[in-house]
Amino acid sequence: MGILSEAHICQCFSRLATQKRNSLVTINGARQKTGQQLVDSVLSLSRGLLQLGLRNGDVVAISAFNSDWYLEWILAVAFIGGIVAPLNYRWSFEEARMAMVTIRPKMLVTDESCYYWHSAAQGDAIPSLRWHVSLSSPSLDIINKYNMLTAEMLVEQSVINGSMNYSFAPEGAVIICFTSGTTGRPKGVVISHTALIVQSLAKVAIVGYSEDDVYLHTAPLCHIGGLSSAMAMLMVGACHAFIPKFEATLALEAIEQHHVTSLITVPAMMADLISSVRLKRIQKGCDSVKKILNGGGGLSDNLIKDATRLFPRAKLLSAYGMTETCSSLTFTTLFEPMLEASGTSLQMLAITSSSPVKARGVCVGKPAPHVEIKICVDGSYNVGRILTRGPHVMLRYWDQIPEKASNSVEETWLDTGDIGFIDDHGNLWLVGRTNGRIKSGGENIYPEEEFQTLA
Repeated sequence: MGILSEAHICQCFSRLATQKRNSLVTINGARQKTGQQLVDSVLSLSRGLLQLGLRNGDVVAISAFNSDWYLEWILAVAFIGGIVAPLNYRWSFEEARMAMVTIRPKMLVTDESCYYWHSAAQGDAIPSLRWHVSLSSPSLDIINKYNMLTAEMLVEQSVINGSMNYSFAPEGAVIICFTSGTTGRPKGVVISHTALIVQSLAKVAIVGYSEDDVYLHTAPLCHIGGLSSAMAMLMVGACHAFIPKFEATLALEAIEQHHVTSLITVPAMMADLISSVRLKRIQKGCDSVKKILNGGGGLSDNLIKDATRLFPRAKLLSAYGMTETCSSLTFTTLFEPMLEASGTSLQMLAITSSSPVKARGVCVGKPAPHVEIKICVDGSYNVGRILTRGPHVMLRYWDQIPEKASNSVEETWLDTGDIGFIDDHGNLWLVGRTNGRIKSGGENIYPEEEFQTLA
């Protein structure tokens, strides 16, 4: 058990229940909640989970479309000291089963996107499961068919019995976030409350998130980019606008309807937004957007130009990170409206070194204030493996023995698996992947790659 002076993602409740007491903080279609209503909903669900029998350190697997309910479940499980394992709703049941066999959840929570998982998970498919719960409000037929509980049932059975304090899972763990699996089977990354909070503070400081923001959830909450940005918005008391999943038309409609001020993208999302506007020959509501954080690969010059036309008042940033570092390591600003208005345009720093390797690199900007990065040089040109350490680094992989994970985050460097260098201005440049290295004539050659890490 931790002590209450440690970082916990539910420490935002005090701000939400006071400064944002009567202000909207979640919008999900016709369902809207103020700060006080959100906190009350989370606490009611927390009581229901405790009375059901969920305990400190228990894992709850969740697979669903984005919604305010999804966010509330993450917070409620965290509040009672549980660990949330968001699973990708796009997975087949077999992929989900392999993940759940590894993390051994006591509860599986889904919406209509994955109801059939409950039937497939019966028997010995996932021995650890005790409870099957619907995130949404299904029909009685669905409830009976899959032997499910609902959030309403849990809340109705809960009894208010004095005040509640948030609790901690062992190690301060709160999330098991699965990697994309681009280098093999997806691995469960154990992320702490501290990592989520320090990464949220980095986004607040660098991107400029504030309580006046209306944040559109474009990234899924099963992804570290979506989770990290959601936590940042909770901390500042911003308003969350939800769409079930990213579709360009839905996103543009939400931007206009809710006067969205901030969102995150990957290059494919940005391309879809631009294409959708071109097809419909409309451009309504995009002037409200003030901040866009891109990840999942760099934006091409053409996409940057098109994005600044579509969102002329938005500061456009790009971030480089990975699940194991709880999101973003470095940030770079691609477009700043204030500088553009004054006649000053942002340019990528020119490469001043004569090193032939640098000419093939991609600049991903400077580290966040709390992030340490160093290069483990392997050969010439000061190019090598990119290492990082700090409170943002994962606790461990789920199936790794805690005692052998690390003695101290501050004493252990995480190998990102990427190859790069740091220039004279402090910018990090990516050159390739460790497993993409080619040995030629005694020299290490790093072919260019597309980097698929989401901010």
